[in-house]
Amino acid sequence: MKMTSSQTLPKIPDRTSSTWKIKLLFDGACPLCVREVNFLKRKDGDRGLIKFVDIATDDYDAADNADIDFVAAMGRIHAILPDGTIIQNVEVFRQTYDILGIGWIYAITKLPLVGWLADFLYGIWADYRLLLTGRADLKTIVAEREQRLKACDERCSIANQETS
Repeated sequence: MKMTSSQTLPKIPDRTSSTWKIKLLFDGACPLCVREVNFLKRKDGDRGLIKFVDIATDDYDAADNADIDFVAAMGRIHAILPDGTIIQNVEVFRQTYDILGIGWIYAITKLPLVGWLADFLYGIWADYRLLLTGRADLKTIVAEREQRLKACDERCSIANQETS
């Protein structure tokens, strides 16, 4: 097909480039967290504005996520901005919703007293979310994760020795 200088091909999104505006760390084993993430994914559509990182997977790596370790990530919601800034608590929701164009949902939390109250209530939720969602305490979850990772390391080490 011959093109003239006034014709252009439609742009094809480059899935290899980093278009995200916020990297959201979430607990994929938390039913309420997953519900929220599914809502945000629908709002994001195919725009790629949010990069979702499930901290509950065994391959979660703090080094890829501004050195936010598993325990810290499980304790409070965190997000990372493209410039490396780490945000947490209700500020994560404020900025995520703003990026998606639905910031009006959290707009009231920008008022100092309301923002303080929202952060306070979120802190209570974060402290008790595992219990409230019927899960083990954080110490148990961390111990189970460490056991799985150790077992995987041992299996991978054996498999690597056999292929050598």
